Amino acid sequence: MHNENEVLLKVEHLCQYFKSNKAVDDVSFEIMKGEAFGLVGESGCGKTTTGRSIIKLYNITSGDIYFKGIRIGAGIRSYQLAINQANEDLKAGKIDRAQRDAIVAENNKKIAEAKYDQNNCDKEYSKKLVAECKEKYLPLIAAANGAEKDALKLEYKNELHKAKHTRLVTQIQMIFQDPIASLDPRMTVREIISEGLQIQGERDRKVIDKKVYEMLELVGLVPEHASRYPHEFSGGQRQRIGVARSIVMEPSLIIADEPVSALDVSIQAQVINLLNDLRQKLGLTILFIAHDLSVVKYFSDRIGVMYFGKMVELASSDELFRNPLHPYTRALLSAIPLPDPHYEKQRKRIRYNPLEEHDYTVDKPSFREVAPGHFVQCNDAEFAKYQEMIK
Repeated sequence: MHNENEVLLKVEHLCQYFKSNKAVDDVSFEIMKGEAFGLVGESGCGKTTTGRSIIKLYNITSGDIYFKGIRIGAGIRSYQLAINQANEDLKAGKIDRAQRDAIVAENNKKIAEAKYDQNNCDKEYSKKLVAECKEKYLPLIAAANGAEKDALKLEYKNELHKAKHTRLVTQIQMIFQDPIASLDPRMTVREIISEGLQIQGERDRKVIDKKVYEMLELVGLVPEHASRYPHEFSGGQRQRIGVARSIVMEPSLIIADEPVSALDVSIQAQVINLLNDLRQKLGLTILFIAHDLSVVKYFSDRIGVMYFGKMVELASSDELFRNPLHPYTRALLSAIPLPDPHYEKQRKRIRYNPLEEHDYTVDKPSFREVAPGHFVQCNDAEFAKYQEMIK
């Protein structure tokens, strides 16, 4: 079960613009600790770009990303554009020099704060871990005696060293869509899984081997597989290796980018069940990215629906399937086939055309809470209509 009171990941007004496309445009959501959050939409809607922006594979255009209460990502391009625009406005005579200087100073301050937070997020996280470590162990050490006290001191020393050298970004790991392309064909399974441990400074071969074997058993493989190469495995087994690689660093958040879309249907169920089991055993939080709503419904606690870079609807899994409000969500649900010939004969496919469904010429839309926990991208007229629909 997820903790409704503890926000693990918070995304605020995330924008990821490329030269000609707005891949992600003003997306905001929160993921609670222990939750499985589904992100769905058709190909090209920006869901994978959202995941990659969170894990800092891209420098975001604007917005903020908070992980465990610490800002790990902040876009500065929008501040730079504001400074450039102020300089242009000064040349055109639209503003005076004092106004330009005020705009430049304000945006330079925001740029400096964003850079500081991104460069020092690991230090802030280490400070937090060290404080928690001291709070946990120092009273126990003070109350203990003899051999127990010595054992606690040694344990405290090891935990303190680990806390000082932990990087926040390693607490977020990713499972990629293609189980073939995401594994280096020249590396053994042991080398693939242990790479993260070695980057973090682990040099003890026995410790590495023990950890690798534990991960293999957790994902349903055997220690003998450690010496083999990726080409010796099936697609499902390769994806299990990818899962093992992602959990070996003991992360808090896993970003699963369409982890089953390249697999056979029978294997998809196995990998989904594996992720569910790992979530329960290890207390993982999972951002599950997919385009198959039926899979996401089975796996996720809450679901966010994306269309053309925007989040158009967000609700709990049951609520979204019971009361889909946005026309695009209804179109996606209408496309789900069921193994029932009578239902299939009567099933009507809804086609979503935004020009026909919405009139945003005057009344612009925003992401609003229509019901508790149920958010929809809508304007004032649609907001009133959606509230009537769920009564």
